[in-house]
Amino acid sequence: MLLTHHVFVYGTLRGGGSNSYRMDGSLFLSPATIRGRLYHIEWYPGLVCDPAADLIHGEIYQLGDELLTALDEFEQCNPPAGEPILYRRVQVPAELPDGAQLLVWVWEWLGPVEESRRVHSGDWLAFFA
Repeated sequence: MLLTHHVFVYGTLRGGGSNSYRMDGSLFLSPATIRGRLYHIEWYPGLVCDPAADLIHGEIYQLGDELLTALDEFEQCNPPAGEPILYRRVQVPAELPDGAQLLVWVWEWLGPVEESRRVHSGDWLAFFA
């Protein structure tokens, strides 16, 4: 299986998150950060990409087509007819600890947000620790 996609995960898919098992079959590459605004939606976060906003902490994984499709389904990027689309997958630059940048896929929240529920630390796992 070819691991051709780089994804950035920032919430429940991160190592130690409640859905980290969904990353089985991927290769962990590095911790990283991207820019955006992170919100507490329910038991999961929503990220709004914004290059002028907060540092969002997460991890980069390398994975294949089959797992990427499964994660799109989990994130409801392409739900059955009549169900809302909650996220879209977009490419953004991520910064690695050594300062290098890598273009990665990330799931961006499409629903409404409340500023009072913003996670200013940008770290979902620390928010729920």
